[in-house]
Amino acid sequence: MKNIYKLLGLFILVSSTYSCGKDDLNLAPLSQIGDNAFYQNDEEIEGAVIAIYDGLQEVPMREFALTEMRSDNAKSKSREGDWAQFESFSVKSTNVAIVNYWRANYNVIFRANVVLKNIEVVQDGAKKNQYAAEARFVRALSHFNLVRAYGDVPLLDKVVTPTDSDYAAYLAKTPAADVLTFIQTDLEFAAANLPSKASASFGRATMAAAQGLLAKVYLTQGNYTAAQPLLTQLVANNQYALQATYSDVFYSEKNNEILFAIPYTNDDVNESQDFSFEMTQGGQVSGLNFVTDDLAGAIDPADVERKPVLINPLDTKANAKFLTTSGNARLCGNDWIVLRLADVLLLHAEAIMAGQSETASVAAIKSYNLVRARVGLSTLPENGTAKLTKQMLMDERRIELAFENHRLYDLIRFGEAQNVLSIYATNTAVSFSPTDLLLPIPQAEINVSGGALLQNPGY
Repeated sequence: MKNIYKLLGLFILVSSTYSCGKDDLNLAPLSQIGDNAFYQNDEEIEGAVIAIYDGLQEVPMREFALTEMRSDNAKSKSREGDWAQFESFSVKSTNVAIVNYWRANYNVIFRANVVLKNIEVVQDGAKKNQYAAEARFVRALSHFNLVRAYGDVPLLDKVVTPTDSDYAAYLAKTPAADVLTFIQTDLEFAAANLPSKASASFGRATMAAAQGLLAKVYLTQGNYTAAQPLLTQLVANNQYALQATYSDVFYSEKNNEILFAIPYTNDDVNESQDFSFEMTQGGQVSGLNFVTDDLAGAIDPADVERKPVLINPLDTKANAKFLTTSGNARLCGNDWIVLRLADVLLLHAEAIMAGQSETASVAAIKSYNLVRARVGLSTLPENGTAKLTKQMLMDERRIELAFENHRLYDLIRFGEAQNVLSIYATNTAVSFSPTDLLLPIPQAEINVSGGALLQNPGY
């Protein structure tokens, strides 16, 4: 974490990264100036807000390895190197991907805390609340990424530097339950102060995005009572709608199904990503997040709309969800969708089911049916005679949201991870244990913490 706290590094980042993917988030570059002369007005704080989103672009780069490739959905092309550790549930604390993911998320949190530290200079009250809400939304998202991946993690609620008296305390782990409570508080503030979709630029946080993420946090805590009204409100929000065609969700960007996405731009060395290349093409060795036989076998033969989006018809081992249109195959502009309406609809059904094995709720069945009807699959009667089971809901989430980094956390949230992944590990001749549900804390971070940061069990 040492790199997170170096103020000089932050000054360079903030003064040189004031664009974020799409034109909607672009601001004119600011000249490099010292911290003592910075954050003096509304414009400079908005620049720092945009820098948060810019930092967020790093988070999805290899997130799929930590999520999809640690589930029954995805694998590497060659089972070689650090990448093979994910599919074999043998991740080492020196794995480059887990180190980079840790640092990317804490960099985002650091940038958010810089905004919140200086927010009082904003003169316009409405802007002040919005900028604070954006910072707290993204800070919550990154803490949520971390706590789900690593379990107990350091909680950073302010800018901390090595010269601060409480520096060492901030390097130590905070219990996951406390981190989730902190995330909840950030998102409650964000939901109350962010603008609606109609009043926000694409790629910036909105009220609905905060509500959706908050509902997912509640579900992660097992708080179905708190999650359900938020999800009911989102389902009824007429600013959002399922795309008529499944492929349009991913290839007609800025569409009305998306609650929050991280934007990228084709063929831009600063604003592109290469996860699309790795997921859909890859080299002879580097192909990652490819389709497992288990996932391919789970797709209903009647699901003719989703299957060619999930599996490339030209290479049935390859993912097809993020095929690029860029001139340079490694400078891709496919946006990363963090939260969309189909996810919300299935979360709505999950909240109503409330941890039980089934529900006859018509409202839950309607939400489930909307997702299936969009792709022409059979639906359940909506007259109170049918039952939606937990297995049906898990299966639908698996296919609808495949390769969007939800599967592992869905299995954990439904209480089925140990059972499903143990069977999958046996079938693929690898070893799995319950401690594999959390990643190891990066050894480099343990080293610089001076012993304050402890390794997770099993590593």
